[in-house]
Amino acid sequence: MAEFTLVRRRHRLHNGTLAIGDVMAKPLIADGWLEPVNPVIVGGVPVAPLTTQQWVELMLSDVRKARENGASPTYNTSANGNVISQWASDPELRAVMSQADSIAADGVSVMWGAKLFAGEIIPDRAATTDLFHDLAEAAQQHGYSIYLLGATAEQNAKALERIRKLYPGLNIAGGRDGYFCLEEEAGVCEEIVKAGTDILFVGLGVGRQDFFVDRNISRLQGVGWVKTCGGLFDFLAGLRSRAPEWMQRNGLEWLYRTMLEPRRLLLRYATTNTRAIWMMITASGKAS
Repeated sequence: MAEFTLVRRRHRLHNGTLAIGDVMAKPLIADGWLEPVNPVIVGGVPVAPLTTQQWVELMLSDVRKARENGASPTYNTSANGNVISQWASDPELRAVMSQADSIAADGVSVMWGAKLFAGEIIPDRAATTDLFHDLAEAAQQHGYSIYLLGATAEQNAKALERIRKLYPGLNIAGGRDGYFCLEEEAGVCEEIVKAGTDILFVGLGVGRQDFFVDRNISRLQGVGWVKTCGGLFDFLAGLRSRAPEWMQRNGLEWLYRTMLEPRRLLLRYATTNTRAIWMMITASGKAS
């Protein structure tokens, strides 16, 4: 079992890449926790081994600090087999994602990798499509607001419509599509901040959403929690279906998606799954 030295997170990396063996991360701590939680290294990625309740507590703590103490937003993302593969193959994405304050286990395969190759237990799968509802319920109870950034205008509006039905007491700060250029990003961030956003969900797809956060997190002062969320809005809008529960439990959501879109996904998953498995075998361990 490998041991990895945990390097304290810097604000940003400039001009350079991060080697797979370098782990840029930090222990997680929330109000009320007795001690910080160190990430588990799975396929080179520092994954937070938190329960669903701890994810909710972390979000509430970060939002409270932003509201009461003016703390900077935290950048929270997630990892599945596809992300582990991209972490290995794309040095620029690896450098950006390494700056995340937390990385959640978005796939059962990540939980298996932690147990088999790092000897560590990740107690809960924190798939964004599931975790969103826990976060939204907590935000509703505490009076915190959310904003959805991404997808088409129609998809975004449908997602917001369903959220309002599911959580009628939740404060919706707003939402907008993800079709904007670099020159418009400052204005987009200004709109988000002026709306009084506490929790920002960024659904621009793996890669683009992370680079967006990296470029703009300093412009989002006032927001407490920034969470990248991939294709979440399509699921919220009812435009895409989840795999059956038994397939989710057994780490087969990728197979379900491949069955739905074989031409687009078959070759991609054949490549990324193989690379992810190799990375889990060769680059997993405990952070020290």
